[in-house]
Amino acid sequence: MIETGLKNKVVIVTGAASGIGKATAELFAAEGARVACWDVNPGNPPPGGIFQTVNVTDTLSIDAALVEITALWGAPYVLVNNAGILWDAQLLKYKDGALTGSLSDEQFDAVIAVNLKGVFHCARAVAQHMVAAAAGGVILNASSVVALYGNFGQTNYIASKAGVIGMTKVWARELGKHKIRVNAVAPGYIATEMIRSVPEKIRHTMVEHTPLGRLGQPADIANAYLWLASDAASFITGTVLSVDGGVVTGT
Repeated sequence: MIETGLKNKVVIVTGAASGIGKATAELFAAEGARVACWDVNPGNPPPGGIFQTVNVTDTLSIDAALVEITALWGAPYVLVNNAGILWDAQLLKYKDGALTGSLSDEQFDAVIAVNLKGVFHCARAVAQHMVAAAAGGVILNASSVVALYGNFGQTNYIASKAGVIGMTKVWARELGKHKIRVNAVAPGYIATEMIRSVPEKIRHTMVEHTPLGRLGQPADIANAYLWLASDAASFITGTVLSVDGGVVTGT
């Protein structure tokens, strides 16, 4: 069993009302961390934590939450940028030679706003508190395996998740001098509420493309976040950890 070094450390998890975010918040709390759960949807904090209604696309919302956290507990030590949305559409869709649809500006901008710019907003705001506290810190960003391999009908989602990888590598370089580590996690197909809502045939295909023969569980990703935030990963920064069961996309 690893010693995480996270007892009494302040941890922020975005998108924490359900799925991977909720599992992550609960796991960090179980390690003795003080966890602030951020989400636009209603949720419940783990024991000893707090829930804050935060929209990651709104800098005023983020700043207000940070004021409350720092007054209550002090500066954050870990930020898990987990919040994200999907709004899938093909770039162009044809039927019988006629254009019947396309990815709209609204669909593209909405996904970028949450998945990419929201990560930027939160990291910029939280990193300022980490630097001021001079105690180091960890920023963990949610990418996706499809950012590495592409996926049909997900131009906007993949653009956002590939952008997260790029930002992760830049911030690792820029913030290293402040003892702040920055890494990304690239989940494969995870059995969240979103996946459980898709047709059984599609879920079966996901499993078929995963060599380990199952969907991942939210706890699989939460465990990766915990390890990357822990003292056991103290020399790891600027990396992308795929937690995907060996998934092969596009086949």
